Amino acid sequence: METFGYNKISFDEGKKPDQVTTVKKFKGRRISKRIFLTSLILPLLIIIIGLILYFPLKDLKMAVSESVRIAGAVYQAGKKQDIEKVQPKLGELKKSLEKVDSKIKILSWLSPLPVIGNYQKDAASLVKGSIYGVEAAQITVDTIVPYADLLGLKGKSTFVSGSADDRIKTAVETMDKIVPSIDKIAAKIELAEKELDRVDPARYPEKIGKTVVRARMAGGKKLFSETASLFVEAQPFLRNLPQLLGNQKEKRYLVIFQNDAELRATGGFMTAFAIFKVDKGKLTVERSDDIYKLDEAKKRSFPAPDKIALYHKDVPNFQLRDSNLSPDFRESMTAFEKLLSDSSVDLGEYQGIVALDTHVLVSTVKILGDFTIAGRIFSAENDKRCDCPKIIYEMEDYATRPVAFIREDRKGIIGTLLYQIMQRALGVSPSQYWGKLSQMFLEEASQKHLLFYFKDEEPQKGIEALNFGGRMQKFEGDYLHINNVNFAGAKSNLFVRNFVRKEGKTGDEAVHKLVLTYKNPEPASNCNLEAGQLCLNGILRNWLRVYVPKGSELIEFKGSEKKTLTYEEFNRSVFEGFFTVKPQGSATVEIRYKIPSSVDAKKLYIQKQPGTQDHEYTVSLNGHEQKVILNSDAELSFN
Repeated sequence: METFGYNKISFDEGKKPDQVTTVKKFKGRRISKRIFLTSLILPLLIIIIGLILYFPLKDLKMAVSESVRIAGAVYQAGKKQDIEKVQPKLGELKKSLEKVDSKIKILSWLSPLPVIGNYQKDAASLVKGSIYGVEAAQITVDTIVPYADLLGLKGKSTFVSGSADDRIKTAVETMDKIVPSIDKIAAKIELAEKELDRVDPARYPEKIGKTVVRARMAGGKKLFSETASLFVEAQPFLRNLPQLLGNQKEKRYLVIFQNDAELRATGGFMTAFAIFKVDKGKLTVERSDDIYKLDEAKKRSFPAPDKIALYHKDVPNFQLRDSNLSPDFRESMTAFEKLLSDSSVDLGEYQGIVALDTHVLVSTVKILGDFTIAGRIFSAENDKRCDCPKIIYEMEDYATRPVAFIREDRKGIIGTLLYQIMQRALGVSPSQYWGKLSQMFLEEASQKHLLFYFKDEEPQKGIEALNFGGRMQKFEGDYLHINNVNFAGAKSNLFVRNFVRKEGKTGDEAVHKLVLTYKNPEPASNCNLEAGQLCLNGILRNWLRVYVPKGSELIEFKGSEKKTLTYEEFNRSVFEGFFTVKPQGSATVEIRYKIPSSVDAKKLYIQKQPGTQDHEYTVSLNGHEQKVILNSDAELSFN
């Protein structure tokens, strides 16, 4: 029986029962040996790979550090507008980046590997993109270095001599020489953008220690992409700039002064105008006058639009000075020109319209110094009579104070001031002032104190790409534009302070709440005409329009003194109302509404109204809060 029992047991290769334990022990030794060998080989492999990577990575780190150092020197030279120091530094930076690129190529054998291979590819793309970016900068600098002094950058004083007219003529001719380089620069930027598009920030951790990584990479990539797109889209304007300045044929422009102390939809009450002729850069004022003269010369009367009839005070007719009702500058100028065509005053053919407000004048005077016109000093110093720059008070006093005699050309003084500003700007040392002035004008345009509308579609496309055209913007996400219009409220916008609070939540049933607060802390002016006083601070009569994403549903509108309206305009939903603010008083408007579920509430675009300054915005989404002093359009992200 025992033999039978043993026979039922199957042994490998005819092994006897006493051999089973021996086989198990042998297998156990083999497994132990494998573990032992693995425990030795794996660290050895790691050490070998580490040694293989150590020296290339060490060299790479040193090369990157050198590039960072040179890039810092380039930045500092650029910050000081020292273009002649930037030029050689860019050459150094390119060589340094090429060295980094060669070090990264040594590690290209890592690219097929999972995870680490993607990092190697990203590093290669980042460096290549940086090289293309530097090459674009080199083309730019090499092009403008011969004209550095002319452009207000530090350089040899080549263009200091000669009259103001000679200088501006040279400047315009110089721009024509720079234009051919624009395509070359754009091509390099496009190559850089393609390289950066290959980099995926989502592959990286949110933080390494306390250092934010992913958000910075995503933010930097987005910033470059937007800047590159902006440059490409602005090319039509840059190419046409010499022609716009009369390089080949004289150009004429209608300049409109908008008084932002009396805020209107596009920046301010249109109070004066001037016609400027530009011939090879030489400026001539052909005419400057009070805009009332254009209204008085209309051949017939037009009934006031429904908004003026509803919100304005004792204005039965539609006037040129009130025609900028649309928040879109081009739309308003179309309405202006339609009324202008009925005036007996012939302004002739002009190639565009430029609008500016008091902020531009104040900023210019800060750089160029005081001006004396008609016995009055126009300066940027604070005037206690209005707690505003003296230039603003003097303009208001000259143009609007009631007097017992007929004051001819009472608002034409603004055209005279503009002309003197331009003549002085051209007469000063380019290296000392032109850089500051060009930067100032770019800032004023970006803050919408300076607006442009060209009849030629090519430069107009470029202007709109730069967001210098005062157009209503498109945005895929949440959107907010608050437009205030002062109808017969004196110059009270000099004193009223604006505060906006927006609260919202994400989700299908999310309701957004807007709280708009208007405060006027100053005492009222004596606005009795018989008193002959300067009427600045009166009761603000404010027509309000709030633009939000199309399809938004109004739930509640508190604070309006007239019936509220809801409609669609510029592919947005609009909530409209009217209220007043007394001197030393305040007013609050509260609006609750629901945005469509298809709108990404985590991205918000706040579009600034032209002519406004320092409006305080507090925005919260799902309890997360951000604060903005709105001096230009702002895009907020709550991701």
